Amino acid sequence: MSKPIVAIVGRPNVGKSTLFNALAGEQLSIVKDYPGITRDRLYADATWLDRSFTIIDTGGIEPDSSDTILKSMREQAEIAIDTADVIVFLVDVRQGLVDADFKVADMLRRSQKPVVLTVNKVDNFKQLEADVYEFYNLGLGDPIAVSSSNKQGFGELLDELVKYFPAEEETGDEDERPRIAVVGKPNVGKSSLINRLLGENRCIVSDVAGTTRDSIDTIVEHDGKEYIFVDTAGLRRKNKIKEDLEKYMIVRTVSAVEKSDIVILMIDATEGITEQDAKIVGIAHERGRGIIIAVNKWDAIEKDDKTMYKFRDKIAQTLSFIPYAEILYISAATGQRVNKIFESIEVVIQNQNLRVKTGVLNEILAEAVVLQQPPTDKGKRLKLYYITQVSVKPPTFVIFCNDKELFHFSYQRYIENKIREAFGFSGTSIRILIRERSEKEQ
Repeated sequence: MSKPIVAIVGRPNVGKSTLFNALAGEQLSIVKDYPGITRDRLYADATWLDRSFTIIDTGGIEPDSSDTILKSMREQAEIAIDTADVIVFLVDVRQGLVDADFKVADMLRRSQKPVVLTVNKVDNFKQLEADVYEFYNLGLGDPIAVSSSNKQGFGELLDELVKYFPAEEETGDEDERPRIAVVGKPNVGKSSLINRLLGENRCIVSDVAGTTRDSIDTIVEHDGKEYIFVDTAGLRRKNKIKEDLEKYMIVRTVSAVEKSDIVILMIDATEGITEQDAKIVGIAHERGRGIIIAVNKWDAIEKDDKTMYKFRDKIAQTLSFIPYAEILYISAATGQRVNKIFESIEVVIQNQNLRVKTGVLNEILAEAVVLQQPPTDKGKRLKLYYITQVSVKPPTFVIFCNDKELFHFSYQRYIENKIREAFGFSGTSIRILIRERSEKEQ
């Protein structure tokens, strides 16, 4: 089930980023810097009372500003509001209630999303109580007093947020249809691909309940099986403020990826692979989704017998952290190789759900250790005792060893490569968890 999304919105300089970082806390370390990915700390995962959720930080809203940058920030915040399940409306007790707060409150009311009014910088509630209650005038219910810098009042705030989260496992009949998010930069052909799939498969377009969060869910039938495609098209680049708008394209991507099993990253063959593509697909990698790379507009470039290999090498270089991804070369406009997407989806689904017997895994581990001895540090050698698979989607393995600190990332990657050599796992990430055990426990 996808994580609820919480957006923090408000005017500039009320402390949104401070609150974001404080709520995320050490969870920010989960968003790892994989090779080839640069990270904007715009979103982070957090947990409260056993409920996991995603927090989105936004630019400040200036409702009436004609300044190009501030206008862009307002547009971005509107995207985050549309994407969120719950909105934290942050105001500043030191600045007091200002006219712009009323205008932001009106914008939030029109969104018809749950809003939790949060008054920031309340370092001493007794002294500032009257100033906090002034915000009742916004008509958004009881204000919750917090101090982001001192991490005060977070329990009450988080308790209130959790009340608005969608219930877990609301029905016993979970939708088993594969969910595929189509992501990528603006104008790479995401909508064209969905339209092509619909046209060729002659299926009715249907709005799936609860999926209006700024993306469109479409049911496509192929060979008697239904697939739900999540189209993240819609964000179009406005003005020249590319960097800020790209951040909010990432917000939309996070939402779509959370709701999906498999992610199709569309790349424009005429532009080539970019760092922005790496950022987008990095989200899917972090969350353990299946990944298919669809190089679109393949018909629009001049080719020779080496073009495909050169393009594949460039993808491998820029997206070195996902060597397992399936790669297709298509044209959404002409339909060239578009139906191959369904073959790739089925391959990825099969690999996401593949289970390997423990005995076979331990044979592979033993052979890997013989071929390349585990690392040592100050005379102490890493010992690998045992490996077992604990879950699927993505396939997750636990390795028991004598010292986690000795199990360097490079050796983990070596073990992962050996598992992939044996079983493929094409199109899906695999997770390796490390657990320590003393020799006496063996």
